[in-house]
Amino acid sequence: MLYQEFYKTWFDQACITTNQVYAWRPNFDKNNFSRWVKKGLLIKLRNGYYTFPEYLEEPNFALFLANRIYRPSYISLHTALAFHGLIPESVVQITSVTSLKTTKFQNSYGTFTYKTVKPQCLTGYDRMPFSKEKYLLMASPEKALIDLLYLYPFYKSGADIKTLRLDDDLLHDNISVVLMITFMENFNNKALEKRLKLLLNTYGL
Repeated sequence: MLYQEFYKTWFDQACITTNQVYAWRPNFDKNNFSRWVKKGLLIKLRNGYYTFPEYLEEPNFALFLANRIYRPSYISLHTALAFHGLIPESVVQITSVTSLKTTKFQNSYGTFTYKTVKPQCLTGYDRMPFSKEKYLLMASPEKALIDLLYLYPFYKSGADIKTLRLDDDLLHDNISVVLMITFMENFNNKALEKRLKLLLNTYGL
């Protein structure tokens, strides 16, 4: 098969899987993937997942990939907090939440980390337009905070909470305490309840 045919068929998909390709062409030569990767015509994201090098230039494309290479998942934790402007610094890796096992992938777009929560806690995210027909699954700021307090139990004091350097103005103007409490209740976790009370007291919410 000529690469041009493959490219024309799959480029707009942006993130493709080997299963999709085999459904399209059952006799597709799997060696094409490794050959095209070596030639720089494809980028391997993880086993069975590929994209095209042209997308390296697209802003925030790694966020789009985070949702696609491990499902179900949504972007949360420090990445979502930075996206919403609640923490000042950019994040080194893209952090997501999933109901699958905790894992990590590294590829040309960076490091993708996935933390596990119970399936009933896989809520509180929005479907946000990305480009054309693409979209992102991004935690609301309230859910990103709850996910963080649940998954990182070392926030045990006001001083610990302050290390997050959360934006005081955004917390008071844009964050719904009621919504955070609602998300917290899904976890049914007493330690999380204590950490949320600590955060609310620390920031006077």
